[in-house]
Amino acid sequence: MGKVRELPVKKGEVACQDGVVVTLDYCRFCAHSKAMRVKGEWITSPARAYCLRSRVVQQIDLSKVEAVQCDDDGSEGFRSIMNIIS
Repeated sequence: MGKVRELPVKKGEVACQDGVVVTLDYCRFCAHSKAMRVKGEWITSPARAYCLRSRVVQQIDLSKVEAVQCDDDGSEGFRSIMNIIS
């Protein structure tokens, strides 16, 4: 994986790519989503937990997410984990 970007969350949305704003529902199912920050603590994203087969991950209250760590350095945008885990 490439460089990790920290994307601020505003009103439950994040600027995934230039000019593309998505809800956190997309991030939690995106293969590029590495972690989500809640109350200053980075928590492994649900997408990464599935991809790494570390199925133990705490529930994340998306309404409290402050930022998302994203390793999409190629401007691919949303890539569903469903293709990876199916």
